[in-house]
Amino acid sequence: MARNEMMKINDLGCVLLIDDDRPTNFLHKRVIEKAGLEVEVQALTSAAEALDFLKCSGKYADTNHVSRPGIIFLDINMPGMNGWEFMEEYRQLSASQKAKIVVIMLTTSLNADDRERALNDDHIATFYHKPLRTEMVMELVNKHFALGENGTVPELN
Repeated sequence: MARNEMMKINDLGCVLLIDDDRPTNFLHKRVIEKAGLEVEVQALTSAAEALDFLKCSGKYADTNHVSRPGIIFLDINMPGMNGWEFMEEYRQLSASQKAKIVVIMLTTSLNADDRERALNDDHIATFYHKPLRTEMVMELVNKHFALGENGTVPELN
């Protein structure tokens, strides 16, 4: 595949980044772009705002036409509502609001309890340490989404 060619992934039109650190969101957006995925990246700095985005409420009330995320990269440690509190609210969403969304917990924490808690949550696909890397993104896409004749995403060159 040519370097500038973007890959269209079935059921993946949007990736949602939820992290209170703007530079981290910027870096992670660049990582997703480098992976060559044809997706919109929505970067939000609060879990509460992300819930509004998913529910099309608050300032996102008229955004039903906007692509809903196929992947959410969720930071654990944020002020206000943290990642665990977000997940409590996320579980309460309707099936249509969370349909086909793959939630990934991200953290800089070395707390083993966070990893265990995330991996034991049926709504969380996996747990990664920051920063997000292109290989992580491609691994997730290969595991949870399909592209091409053999149902996998091509390897990065």
